[in-house]
Amino acid sequence: MSRELRLRIISGVILGVLVLAVTWAGGIWFRFLAATIMVLMHYEFSTMSGAAEKTPLANAIAWLAVLATALFVLFSLPAMAVAAIAIGAAGAGFSGLRGGGGAWAAIAVIYAGFSGLALAEIRGEGLFGLVAMMFVIAIVWSTDILAYFCGRALGGPKLAPRISPGKTWSGAIFGAAAGVAAGIAVALVIRQGGGWFIPLVALTLSVASQLGDLFESWIKRRFNAKDSSRLIPGHGGVMDRVDGLVFAAFAAFVIGNVMPLAGSPGADELAARLLGL
Repeated sequence: MSRELRLRIISGVILGVLVLAVTWAGGIWFRFLAATIMVLMHYEFSTMSGAAEKTPLANAIAWLAVLATALFVLFSLPAMAVAAIAIGAAGAGFSGLRGGGGAWAAIAVIYAGFSGLALAEIRGEGLFGLVAMMFVIAIVWSTDILAYFCGRALGGPKLAPRISPGKTWSGAIFGAAAGVAAGIAVALVIRQGGGWFIPLVALTLSVASQLGDLFESWIKRRFNAKDSSRLIPGHGGVMDRVDGLVFAAFAAFVIGNVMPLAGSPGADELAARLLGL
């Protein structure tokens, strides 16, 4: 086993245990993790795009917006977080028009901000939030693992050769199947049945996870970067590790909010809607 592979395995196990432990703890601990992920994602995105050099004013506005959003997430103020993201993205985009990088600064705010917010809102405080977050994590991890190994073993037509040459349709299909199976398994642990809703949601989150992976690959290719950063030994950056998770979490956040039930849901209510409870 090569030194790089050994380092990758060790850091991967440590990260996995840490994420599961903080997910179990929930509360301020998970909100702190979500806020930290948000800030690090914005750091990596803005660094890759060269925002500080191209559009310093837009970059400064974007950073203020992301830090404010992180604080609102930390203190469980989702409405304020959404407002900070919207105002920051608009301000960064407008102020960076002359330098030509305003759009990227705005995208960085939206991408990082809603990633952290969605993670925090799905987990929430209670048992439903824990189950919902484990539901999302199980789908994303199962999708990633099966897509990687089945894609390598079976090969076949490329999924998006101009964006990520290594990904295949066989990997995507088997990854999605694994994600659906993982979602059903989690649902069966907490309740009987679930009808058609659980596999449909699981499939949606699995596809969202793969789209998140492709989006991050497209960003790296756009800015000619191999990894989003070198923050994680053997793995690259935070974006490299959570690209699928944050897209799936955001998709789950949207699904939970558009369920046809009255009222504006809190985090636990949102999680319950997501799981059809």
